[in-house]
Amino acid sequence: MNQNDPVSELNSELWNSGVEANKEVARKQKRRLAYYANILVVQDSGNPENNGKVFLFKFGKKIFDKIKDVMQPQFEDEAPMNPFDFWEGANFKLKIRQVEGYRNYDKSEFDAPTAIADSDEAIEAIWNKQHSLQEIVDPKNFKSYDELKKKLNMVLGAGATVGTAEQVSKFTDDAEDDHFMEKVVSAQKVSAVSDDTDEDDTLSYFSKLAED
Repeated sequence: MNQNDPVSELNSELWNSGVEANKEVARKQKRRLAYYANILVVQDSGNPENNGKVFLFKFGKKIFDKIKDVMQPQFEDEAPMNPFDFWEGANFKLKIRQVEGYRNYDKSEFDAPTAIADSDEAIEAIWNKQHSLQEIVDPKNFKSYDELKKKLNMVLGAGATVGTAEQVSKFTDDAEDDHFMEKVVSAQKVSAVSDDTDEDDTLSYFSKLAED
Protein backbone atom coordinates (compact mmCIF):
# COMPACT_ATOMS: atom_id res chain seq x y z
CA MET A 1 0.00 0.00 0.00
CA ASN A 2 3.00 2.22 0.53
CA GLN A 3 1.13 4.75 2.71
CA ASN A 4 2.56 7.14 5.30
CA ASP A 5 2.17 6.19 8.93
CA PRO A 6 2.82 8.13 12.15
CA VAL A 7 5.00 5.53 13.87
CA SER A 8 7.34 5.36 10.87
CA GLU A 9 7.63 9.13 11.01
CA LEU A 10 8.28 8.95 14.75
CA ASN A 11 10.94 6.28 14.22
CA SER A 12 12.73 8.54 11.75
CA GLU A 13 12.68 11.39 14.24
CA LEU A 14 14.00 9.13 17.00
CA TRP A 15 16.77 7.72 14.82
CA ASN A 16 17.83 11.07 13.41
CA SER A 17 18.11 12.53 16.91
CA GLY A 18 21.46 10.77 17.25
CA VAL A 19 20.59 9.74 20.82
CA GLU A 20 21.29 6.05 21.38
CA ALA A 21 18.36 5.65 23.78
CA ASN A 22 16.02 6.99 21.10
CA LYS A 23 17.53 4.65 18.51
CA GLU A 24 16.86 1.72 20.83
CA VAL A 25 13.19 2.74 21.07
CA ALA A 26 13.02 2.82 17.26
CA ARG A 27 14.58 -0.64 17.04
CA LYS A 28 12.04 -2.11 19.46
CA GLN A 29 9.07 -0.88 17.43
CA LYS A 30 10.36 -1.99 14.04
CA ARG A 31 7.60 -3.30 11.82
CA ARG A 32 7.18 -7.04 11.41
CA LEU A 33 7.38 -8.95 8.16
CA ALA A 34 4.46 -11.07 6.99
CA TYR A 35 3.85 -12.65 3.60
CA TYR A 36 0.78 -14.39 2.19
CA ALA A 37 0.42 -16.95 -0.60
CA ASN A 38 -2.14 -19.37 -1.91
CA ILE A 39 -0.80 -22.89 -1.43
CA LEU A 40 -1.92 -26.33 -2.58
CA VAL A 41 -1.32 -28.98 0.08
CA VAL A 42 0.20 -31.97 -1.70
CA GLN A 43 0.86 -34.12 1.36
CA ASP A 44 0.21 -33.41 5.04
CA SER A 45 0.88 -36.60 7.00
CA GLY A 46 -0.32 -34.99 10.22
CA ASN A 47 -3.59 -33.77 8.70
CA PRO A 48 -4.35 -35.92 5.64
CA GLU A 49 -7.77 -34.30 5.26
CA ASN A 50 -5.91 -31.20 3.98
CA ASN A 51 -4.36 -33.02 1.03
CA GLY A 52 -5.47 -31.57 -2.31
CA LYS A 53 -6.94 -28.42 -0.73
CA VAL A 54 -5.92 -24.80 -1.36
CA PHE A 55 -5.23 -22.60 1.66
CA LEU A 56 -4.10 -19.04 2.30
CA PHE A 57 -0.69 -19.42 3.97
CA LYS A 58 0.97 -16.73 6.10
CA PHE A 59 4.74 -16.99 6.47
CA GLY A 60 7.75 -14.99 7.58
CA LYS A 61 11.06 -13.75 6.25
CA LYS A 62 12.87 -17.09 6.57
CA ILE A 63 10.60 -18.81 4.02
CA PHE A 64 10.45 -15.66 1.90
CA ASP A 65 14.24 -15.70 1.64
CA LYS A 66 14.15 -19.30 0.40
CA ILE A 67 11.68 -18.28 -2.30
CA LYS A 68 13.86 -15.31 -3.24
CA ASP A 69 16.97 -17.52 -3.44
CA VAL A 70 15.46 -19.77 -6.15
CA MET A 71 13.89 -16.88 -8.07
CA GLN A 72 17.02 -14.72 -7.92
CA PRO A 73 19.95 -17.12 -7.35
CA GLN A 74 23.27 -15.64 -6.26
CA PHE A 75 25.53 -18.03 -8.20
CA GLU A 76 26.07 -18.34 -11.95
CA ASP A 77 25.65 -22.13 -11.97
CA GLU A 78 22.11 -21.84 -10.56
CA ALA A 79 19.24 -21.26 -13.00
CA PRO A 80 16.44 -19.00 -11.74
CA MET A 81 13.08 -20.68 -11.18
CA ASN A 82 9.63 -19.31 -10.50
CA PRO A 83 8.24 -21.79 -7.94
CA PHE A 84 4.75 -20.31 -8.39
CA ASP A 85 4.57 -21.29 -12.06
CA PHE A 86 1.82 -23.90 -12.53
CA TRP A 87 3.74 -25.81 -15.18
CA GLU A 88 7.41 -25.23 -14.34
CA GLY A 89 7.27 -24.46 -10.64
CA ALA A 90 8.23 -26.66 -7.70
CA ASN A 91 6.71 -28.09 -4.56
CA PHE A 92 7.97 -26.67 -1.27
CA LYS A 93 8.84 -29.13 1.48
CA LEU A 94 7.95 -27.39 4.74
CA LYS A 95 10.15 -28.87 7.47
CA ILE A 96 9.64 -27.50 10.97
CA ARG A 97 11.96 -28.06 13.91
CA GLN A 98 12.07 -26.65 17.43
CA VAL A 99 15.36 -24.82 17.98
CA GLU A 100 15.93 -23.15 21.34
CA GLY A 101 12.19 -23.03 21.95
CA TYR A 102 11.30 -21.48 18.58
CA ARG A 103 10.02 -22.86 15.29
CA ASN A 104 12.83 -23.20 12.75
CA TYR A 105 12.41 -23.61 8.99
CA ASP A 106 16.07 -23.88 7.93
CA LYS A 107 15.63 -27.45 6.65
CA SER A 108 12.75 -26.51 4.34
CA GLU A 109 13.54 -26.79 0.64
CA PHE A 110 12.13 -26.85 -2.89
CA ASP A 111 11.68 -30.09 -4.81
CA ALA A 112 12.57 -30.54 -8.48
CA PRO A 113 10.43 -28.52 -10.92
CA THR A 114 7.21 -30.21 -12.02
CA ALA A 115 3.71 -29.30 -13.17
CA ILE A 116 1.22 -28.77 -10.35
CA ALA A 117 -1.23 -31.23 -11.98
CA ASP A 118 -1.37 -33.70 -14.87
CA SER A 119 -3.66 -31.69 -17.17
CA ASP A 120 -4.56 -28.09 -18.00
CA GLU A 121 -8.10 -28.78 -16.81
CA ALA A 122 -6.85 -29.91 -13.39
CA ILE A 123 -4.53 -26.90 -13.20
CA GLU A 124 -7.43 -24.56 -13.98
CA ALA A 125 -9.49 -26.20 -11.23
CA ILE A 126 -6.70 -25.49 -8.73
CA TRP A 127 -6.43 -21.90 -9.98
CA ASN A 128 -10.15 -21.38 -9.38
CA LYS A 129 -9.83 -22.53 -5.76
CA GLN A 130 -7.47 -19.70 -4.84
CA HIS A 131 -8.41 -17.20 -2.17
CA SER A 132 -8.48 -13.48 -2.88
CA LEU A 133 -5.23 -11.79 -1.94
CA GLN A 134 -6.73 -8.37 -2.59
CA GLU A 135 -9.02 -8.89 0.38
CA ILE A 136 -5.95 -8.69 2.63
CA VAL A 137 -5.14 -5.18 1.40
CA ASP A 138 -8.66 -3.84 1.04
CA PRO A 139 -8.68 -0.24 2.40
CA LYS A 140 -11.59 -1.17 4.68
CA ASN A 141 -9.13 -3.20 6.78
CA PHE A 142 -6.92 -0.20 7.55
CA LYS A 143 -7.28 2.84 9.75
CA SER A 144 -6.60 6.20 8.14
CA TYR A 145 -3.42 8.16 8.81
CA ASP A 146 -5.40 10.73 10.82
CA GLU A 147 -6.96 8.04 13.01
CA LEU A 148 -3.58 6.46 13.71
CA LYS A 149 -1.97 9.84 14.36
CA LYS A 150 -4.71 10.70 16.83
CA LYS A 151 -4.22 7.39 18.63
CA LEU A 152 -0.45 7.88 18.77
CA ASN A 153 -0.84 11.39 20.22
CA MET A 154 -3.29 10.02 22.78
CA VAL A 155 -0.74 7.42 23.90
CA LEU A 156 2.23 9.80 23.97
CA GLY A 157 0.38 12.94 25.03
CA ALA A 158 -1.18 15.56 22.77
CA GLY A 159 1.40 17.18 20.52
CA ALA A 160 4.19 14.93 21.78
CA THR A 161 6.53 13.32 19.30
CA VAL A 162 8.67 11.12 21.54
CA GLY A 163 7.45 8.85 24.32
CA THR A 164 8.78 6.03 26.42
CA ALA A 165 9.57 2.69 24.84
CA GLU A 166 6.66 1.16 26.78
CA GLN A 167 4.18 3.75 25.49
CA VAL A 168 5.19 3.51 21.87
CA SER A 169 5.49 -0.28 21.93
CA LYS A 170 1.93 -0.53 23.26
CA PHE A 171 0.66 1.65 20.43
CA THR A 172 2.62 -0.34 17.85
CA ASP A 173 1.26 -3.65 19.14
CA ASP A 174 -2.30 -2.31 18.98
CA ALA A 175 -1.72 -0.98 15.48
CA GLU A 176 -0.35 -4.30 14.27
CA ASP A 177 -3.68 -5.86 15.23
CA ASP A 178 -5.24 -3.57 12.63
CA HIS A 179 -2.76 -4.70 9.94
CA PHE A 180 -0.98 -1.41 10.50
CA MET A 181 1.85 -0.07 8.31
CA GLU A 182 1.76 -2.89 5.75
CA LYS A 183 2.66 -2.45 2.10
CA VAL A 184 1.62 -5.21 -0.24
CA VAL A 185 2.74 -6.38 -3.64
CA SER A 186 0.61 -9.02 -5.35
CA ALA A 187 2.12 -11.56 -7.74
CA GLN A 188 0.86 -14.54 -9.67
CA LYS A 189 0.21 -16.72 -6.63
CA VAL A 190 1.75 -14.70 -3.84
CA SER A 191 1.04 -11.53 -1.96
CA ALA A 192 3.96 -10.22 0.06
CA VAL A 193 3.54 -7.89 3.01
CA SER A 194 6.84 -6.23 3.84
CA ASP A 195 8.30 -3.51 6.00
CA ASP A 196 11.96 -3.49 5.00
CA THR A 197 13.07 -1.18 2.20
CA ASP A 198 15.80 -3.62 1.17
CA GLU A 199 13.05 -6.02 0.03
CA ASP A 200 11.68 -3.55 -2.53
CA ASP A 201 13.65 -4.91 -5.50
CA THR A 202 12.46 -8.45 -4.83
CA LEU A 203 8.84 -7.39 -4.35
CA SER A 204 8.99 -5.40 -7.59
CA TYR A 205 10.29 -8.54 -9.27
CA PHE A 206 7.31 -10.53 -7.95
CA SER A 207 4.96 -7.81 -9.13
CA LYS A 208 6.46 -7.94 -12.64
CA LEU A 209 5.77 -11.67 -12.78
CA ALA A 210 2.09 -10.95 -12.32
CA GLU A 211 2.12 -8.70 -15.37
CA ASP A 212 3.92 -11.15 -17.70
